Amino acid sequence: MSATASRTLVLGGARSGKSAFAEGLLAEATEVRYLATAVLDPTDNDFAERVAVHRDRRPAHWSTVENIEPATVLTTGAPATLLDDIGTWLTARLDARAAWDAPRGTVIPDCDELVAAVAAYRQRLVIVSPEVGMGVIPATRSGRLFRDEIGTLNQRLAQVCDEAFLIVAGLPVRLK
Repeated sequence: MSATASRTLVLGGARSGKSAFAEGLLAEATEVRYLATAVLDPTDNDFAERVAVHRDRRPAHWSTVENIEPATVLTTGAPATLLDDIGTWLTARLDARAAWDAPRGTVIPDCDELVAAVAAYRQRLVIVSPEVGMGVIPATRSGRLFRDEIGTLNQRLAQVCDEAFLIVAGLPVRLK
């Protein structure tokens, strides 16, 4: 992390190490607000276990905010905020707007609000997001929709962040 960076975007594929890297960027912070975007399904034990691993890894002095719109949370400052992750947030927005079969761009207002909140935020902010679309074209419309929407949103977030990293096989590559 550079000395002047206040907003950092951390991208990576599944199991790339992006969340652990993002957490490490804030390891020295005395106070961290962890904004968790995952919406738990009580019948999905595998996902619940993944969330539990993330919870257990966090230092005790970090506070956690769950299931609140990131744009709303970012209207109030904190010494440091970790937003993990944009992919689960986008999935929840697509669900909330019943947009999986709707025309592309249905979640643009939500994305506009998030990007504006990130651009206006002046405290330390680290954002985790999946980087998708580097491989096989998804076989389903919903897969292609998610790939397209997250790709566009990642580009917009990268523009308003001071720095960006891509995590591949646990190794960070500075993009910006």
